[in-house]
Amino acid sequence: MGKEVENPCISECKLNSEMCTSCGRSREEIRKWRSMKRPEKLETVEKAAARLKSLKKKNKKKKKA
Repeated sequence: MGKEVENPCISECKLNSEMCTSCGRSREEIRKWRSMKRPEKLETVEKAAARLKSLKKKNKKKKKA
């Protein structure tokens, strides 16, 4: 069995509509985390990282404007 997937939560929850702007997970992903299987957790971590990257790019553009 593979290693446990580390929870991306950094204990600084900041929910913006349907997403936490601290960890990048959706409300639904946060709620389901404990019951997810390893492949689902890996996919969630990847999606969350992509969301955070996109959010950071948007914030940089706003600051430049």
